[in-house]
Amino acid sequence: MTRKLAVIGAGLMGSGIAQVAAVAGWDVTLRDITDEALTRGTDGIRSSLDKFVGKGKLSAEDAAAALDRITTTTDLDAAQEADVVVEAVFEKLEVKHEIFRDLDKLVGDDTVLASNTSAIPITKIAAVTTRPERVVGTHFFSPVPMMQLCELVRGLKTSDDTLATARGFAESVGKTCIVVRRDVAGFVTTRLISALVVEAARLYESGVASAEDIDLACRLGFGHAMGPLATTDLTGVDILLHATENIYTETRDEKFAPPELMRRMVDAGDLGRKRGQGFYSY
Repeated sequence: MTRKLAVIGAGLMGSGIAQVAAVAGWDVTLRDITDEALTRGTDGIRSSLDKFVGKGKLSAEDAAAALDRITTTTDLDAAQEADVVVEAVFEKLEVKHEIFRDLDKLVGDDTVLASNTSAIPITKIAAVTTRPERVVGTHFFSPVPMMQLCELVRGLKTSDDTLATARGFAESVGKTCIVVRRDVAGFVTTRLISALVVEAARLYESGVASAEDIDLACRLGFGHAMGPLATTDLTGVDILLHATENIYTETRDEKFAPPELMRRMVDAGDLGRKRGQGFYSY
């Protein structure tokens, strides 16, 4: 039986989710609000697949077949036939609410509505639907084709069947899952990385150590593959700022209060690798 996935948002995360699903045999509808965004997304998918082919990890035929399984559209109505819908848009609750309200009216009763949010409680997202039991968090990691983890998040009313369907989807595209059983802001992974990033940025901001030495300490002292400031640059300073702000707003825990430096970097457009300047120059 053909498995149908709709991905809402063709940015780095959405296009990555679409890619791994298409490679795994899912028929994918990739939706964004402009043709330009869709073109960027599919160009990124094509480039990523070409790299896998070049490294001998995927055949040219399988890469072409994966591309053929992806349909792009600016029409949200195209999601109505999907078995699973994954929302992967900007980390603003009101933006997600608008999408989930519309999806709630479009999709079938058995469709699973998933959010790729990294910090916003799933219960808050599900609250605008008539089916909170069918809403779940599927937090993938960037770059999606390379990273093995998917964090499954139960909202207060997420059903066992919905969680099982989400796990089946994530595992079918090659991911290993952890389950967040209580719907706290930031879940497990974003709370951990946010606390580390905030403290690393404070140490750097106050002149305690250089960015290079802070990251080196984490790599050699803790065995991390990448230091927290380099991770911030890779993820996007703006993305991690929003994530920490979401957690701080929910918890008022001072360890998640982002330092002034991160705010000023975002104001200045120093967002990390995607802009050529963050904690490091690229």
